[in-house]
Order: sequence, then structure tokens, then C-alpha cells
Amino acid sequence: MMGKPDATGGRHQGHRGSIVIAWLVAIGVANAAAGQDPAAAASPQARTHPVADAMKVVAGAGSAFLEHEADHVLFDLLFDAHPFVKSVQFGPVPFFAIAHRPQSPRREFVISSAGLWTQNATSEWLLTRHPHLRHEHAPFAKGSFAFDVLTSVGYGVVALFGAGPPERDTRGMSRSIGVNEGAIGVIVMAPAVLDGYRYFNPEARWATWASRLVKAGSVVLVVK
Repeated sequence: MMGKPDATGGRHQGHRGSIVIAWLVAIGVANAAAGQDPAAAASPQARTHPVADAMKVVAGAGSAFLEHEADHVLFDLLFDAHPFVKSVQFGPVPFFAIAHRPQSPRREFVISSAGLWTQNATSEWLLTRHPHLRHEHAPFAKGSFAFDVLTSVGYGVVALFGAGPPERDTRGMSRSIGVNEGAIGVIVMAPAVLDGYRYFNPEARWATWASRLVKAGSVVLVVK
């Protein structure tokens, strides 16, 4: 979750390096896990540890979460926006957001979109490299993919109803380019739904290209 701009952005600078390092580590581990040999992964020995597999699913989802948040920080740093961590509430649930100093509308859109763009790119990479991921024994990759899809759907639903904390990414995207947040929600949710369909129907080429077009369109919005 990307926080809204804050004039006190000079605080908590020590968080930046650790989050960016976590981002790099998460990407490296995710790529290594997702790129495993499907034939080797499908061996009987690989299927005899359900608890370990469940932990790998959780680890995959956790790495995708770190990647999402750290990409916000990456663009904060590139734009010299001085990111810092602040606490937020999602209903009764305490959470955190990455806030930063005010930026131009275009930069605000990029910073707000960065985590979701990364989710789209990661899902596309996984489904392109492993179109039959559903049938592979790849718990880490599946955890990462599940986080990407479910988080995007969640953001889309929240945006449609205008719910959630004001620091939500879709609100930052809509405010920065003057587009209704509900429309942003549809743009965010559509590729996730299509990628979910591709996961269960890898031969559906129409879904593959429709998903790619929507993902590309979300990036093109930065020129609005």
C-alpha cells in the first residue's frame, strides 16, 4: 500500500535501504522458485511434505507482498520523494503504508501504480514461463501468483466502493490523473481476473492477449 504525500517525509529514512534490499532478495528467490524444473518438482519426494509446501506458499505470498511495497519505495527514491513508514487502519485492522513528500501528478501516479504494475509483470512472467503452472508442483510460485491475483482483485473491489484507508493505491492513482476511482478499480481488477482464468485455462489465447492489453493500458495511463 502506498501512502499519500506527507510534508514530514524526512522521517524514518532508515527504512529505505532495508526495504529495497528485501525487494531485491524477494525477486531473486521468487525467480529461482518459479523457474524450477517442473519434471523434477513433480517427483514423489517433492510431494510428501504438505506442511513444507504450505510454508512455501506463505513464503511466496510474503515475497510478493515485499515486492509490491518495495517497488513503491523504489520509485519514491528515484523521484527523491523521501519515503517513510506510517501506520494506517483498514477498519479494525492496523497496518502500515509507505508515505512520501508531495510530487507532480504524473509522478504520484507512477508511485501509486508501482506495486500493482509489479504484480501484473510477475503474474505475466509466471504464466508465460509456466502456462501449466496449475499442474506443477511449485508452491512458492503459486503463493506469489495467488497474492498478485487476489490483491489486485481486492484493490479493485475496494476502489469500486470507495472503501478502505485514504492511503490506498487506487485512490492515489485516480486523484493524480483525475479519473474516477471506480474506473481505476476495473482497470486494476480486469487483468487479475483474466490471469486467474488463464491459470485454469492455459489454452485460452484470447485471455492471454486481453490480459496483456489491459496491463499495457494501465501503464499508458501515466501519459494522461
